[in-house]
Amino acid sequence: MERARNCSFGKSAAYTMTRKKYQDITLSQMKEIRQRPEAVMVDVREPWEFEEFNEGGINIPLSKIRSQRECLAPYDTIIVICTNGTRSKVAAMDYCRVAAWADKDIYHLQGGILEVE
Repeated sequence: MERARNCSFGKSAAYTMTRKKYQDITLSQMKEIRQRPEAVMVDVREPWEFEEFNEGGINIPLSKIRSQRECLAPYDTIIVICTNGTRSKVAAMDYCRVAAWADKDIYHLQGGILEVE
């Protein structure tokens, strides 16, 4: 796997907090991980982008990732993708902040799906 990233910014001087991390993955790793029965791939692009071209999975635009979290609750592995990796990184960081998801594996497709198109 690629580098693991911190999903929260900084630490408070008053206490130390365990940080949930996401992992950057390549396109070939994504294709392998998404085959797991407990995995879901989340495309955080806008619906028109998803309709134009997609790699499958479910479409939850970045602006709705918090309001639609319950859709992802049943899955143990979440792979987040977008066009170039920027929006998916934001979503992966947000998902890492969900305390109830401490045991979930969060993956981010580094560089996005530009290479596929």
